Amino acid sequence: MEMRTILYVEDSPLDIELTKEVLKDSNIVNPIVVANDGVEALEYLRCEGEYKGRKTGNPGMILLDLKMPRMDGLEFLAIAKKDDRFRQIPIIMLTSSREEKDLIKGYDLGVNAYVVKPVDFSAFAEVVKEIGVFWAIINEIPPKNG
Repeated sequence: MEMRTILYVEDSPLDIELTKEVLKDSNIVNPIVVANDGVEALEYLRCEGEYKGRKTGNPGMILLDLKMPRMDGLEFLAIAKKDDRFRQIPIIMLTSSREEKDLIKGYDLGVNAYVVKPVDFSAFAEVVKEIGVFWAIINEIPPKNG
């Protein structure tokens, strides 16, 4: 079975390192591609820019931060979920925002899950582990088109 890539859209170097470490320690060995904002994430999905030569195919899931430079998580979500090529990719919003308007807007735009990052490291680690196990390993995604 092919390992499904995780596209992690996050601008915090600390959160990126912690998340990658937790996934590795949880024996989740899926390849992880990091995009630092929504613009870079779209370039990855569309095989543009620095990702022009990458092997085509969608990630198995997208972990998406909300507040980022250039293009935030909600703007990215709106574009990705309107595109037939990317609509079925599970997108999990992993954010520090507890604002109800962000939660509602995320679901209105088609996010599959909205998870608030715990401040406590051990709680953060447990949340990331559970997300990784479910969305990268257990969850079934539609077969590739064509």
